[in-house]
Amino acid sequence: MNERNIWVLGGYQSDFARNLDREGKDYADLTSEVVDHTLAAAAIDPSEIDVVHVGNAFGDLFAGQAHLGAMPATVRAELWGLPASRHEAACASGSIAILGAVADLRAGHYDCALVVGVELEKTVSGDQAAANLGAAAWVGHEGQDAKFMWPYMFAEVAQEYDRRFGLDDSHLHAIAQVNFANAKLNPNAQTRLWDVPDLLAAGSNDAVNPVVEGRIRRYDCSQITDGGAGLVLVTDDYLREHPQEKPMARLLGWGHRTVGIGLAGKLVRDADNPYVMPHLRQTVEDAFGRAGVTLDALDGLETHDCFTPSEYLAIDHIGLTGPGESWKAVENGDIQIGGRLPINPSGGLIGGGHPVGASGVRMVLDASKQVNGTAGDYQVEGAQTFATLNFGGSTATTVSFVVGAMPTA
Repeated sequence: MNERNIWVLGGYQSDFARNLDREGKDYADLTSEVVDHTLAAAAIDPSEIDVVHVGNAFGDLFAGQAHLGAMPATVRAELWGLPASRHEAACASGSIAILGAVADLRAGHYDCALVVGVELEKTVSGDQAAANLGAAAWVGHEGQDAKFMWPYMFAEVAQEYDRRFGLDDSHLHAIAQVNFANAKLNPNAQTRLWDVPDLLAAGSNDAVNPVVEGRIRRYDCSQITDGGAGLVLVTDDYLREHPQEKPMARLLGWGHRTVGIGLAGKLVRDADNPYVMPHLRQTVEDAFGRAGVTLDALDGLETHDCFTPSEYLAIDHIGLTGPGESWKAVENGDIQIGGRLPINPSGGLIGGGHPVGASGVRMVLDASKQVNGTAGDYQVEGAQTFATLNFGGSTATTVSFVVGAMPTA
């Protein structure tokens, strides 16, 4: 990204433990909160914004509300008339919104972009929420017998690992344990006040951690969440014209790959590849290549742990271990804060919460906090370079970003 640097000027995350439906709030209220606090965090006037990109996956299904690209202008008069759009890519919607903003800025069309990710998921029952989220799978072609589509799908991913390499469920329980523990350090995490059992001791106990689908159990799952996150991204030109502004991070590189929507097609197509999802590894390699870094340069990773097998997938695909050997990083403590590569110090999706359209934005915000030294109790000491890995559906859309600390004078 040397041609035109992109900087994270500031950002905001809502409290993911809230139930906005019970508060009597809707998408207008959530968008207003995220827009106002994001602009305040970036310390800019709304008149400075040139373009708006909104990430949202399921507004139509959960709230009957589409056309959310127009919501920022609806709630903030100063944004009226600006170009804006909504981006949908299932759980990667927020990252795709960021990519849209980056493309606009790098092309020279604009110098200051507002990115907003919002999702309301507590407007319906848990069973209905699970059914709505199933729209991101290949409807009518997979999972027809599953009660809960996504636990079923990632149970299938776990089974593929087991078939190829062997998989001990204790390693999945350990991943969940780390994320729930990290979430207790994060004041915006959904589960920060939860009383989570010792999953290393009781992770396979049906009474303590009941089965949801296949080998996926309750504490293997990310949360149904209401919430939003926002970022202000700017160019070099913007900073030259506003020398008083102090960005929190620089966007060093990105990767983006899309494959077919169905899970079975992925597994069959790449059955002989050493990596279960080689396009995911390609996404990470693209991001590293554009950023000019290797894995050893990273101080941490915010990754997509919609279920514990998805983080297990991330560990070997990012290169922390060889293919099928993610268990080694789990056993060695490599993924814990203070380990070789802390993963999800925020608590991730399992501990932190997963408002689908906001998760990709939240990841980049947390990565930016880390390199800015403002992550609070979940700060990784001395962090200078952080990555994200966000995917939609059964990794059909995969996006990775690398962010770096501000260069010293």
